[in-house]
Amino acid sequence: MNPTYDFTGQTAFVTGAGSGMGLATAKAFAAAGAAVTLADLPGDALDAAEHQLRDAGRRVLAVACDVSDEDQVAHAVAATVDSFGRLDMAYNNAGVQSPTTDAADEPAEVFDRVNAINLRGIWASMKHELAQMRRQGSGAIVNCSSLGGLVGLPGRAAYHASKHGVIGLTRSAAVEYAPRGVRINAICPGTIETPMVTRMLESGDLDRAAAEANQPIHRLGTAEEMAAAVLWLCSPGAAFVVGVALPVDGGYTAV
Repeated sequence: MNPTYDFTGQTAFVTGAGSGMGLATAKAFAAAGAAVTLADLPGDALDAAEHQLRDAGRRVLAVACDVSDEDQVAHAVAATVDSFGRLDMAYNNAGVQSPTTDAADEPAEVFDRVNAINLRGIWASMKHELAQMRRQGSGAIVNCSSLGGLVGLPGRAAYHASKHGVIGLTRSAAVEYAPRGVRINAICPGTIETPMVTRMLESGDLDRAAAEANQPIHRLGTAEEMAAAVLWLCSPGAAFVVGVALPVDGGYTAV
């Protein structure tokens, strides 16, 4: 059973909120009483996520946002503050994977796209979230890195570079903003049952049996388990936790 939190009167901002870990986290924030902004690419997934939360009686704002475009990120954060009056928590989750590629054959456009979303997108999100939290003198941010931010794997150089970069961003900003009342941390998910992983399994880019065997818990994680980690890091229970890159990976990085 997960702990329960009371985020009544607070506002959460979630990128990549249309599905997977982002949607699960947005739902968890809302269930704990927070108003929530869902930021994601425009489309059916974002629309459906908004309807799910609104139909459940939650305070929700959906904003179309490509995190690789800083202007769109700035607009999404500003819309959040305009709608709800403040910004207390953020989960910067939007990200993409790239096909397994020999490092000598990696196209520059693939490297640029992966880093534009996974790394620059988190930089832009954090930049504009921090501007608001700095004014308030309070806040909590969780960035989504990956087990790929902690280890290396063949064929994954571009993706792992982006996720290692997220940890560097997190730690540097965390020590800068802790004295100002803002806590910044990251989670490092293992292989999780999400639409992105489903696409990798269907394309043959990932083998389920191997992925399960590589995690000592011998199963894939769930989006709800990642949401639980994010909410804890944003809660008073983690008030003394600053600048961590928390593995939530079924033991993968413990081996």
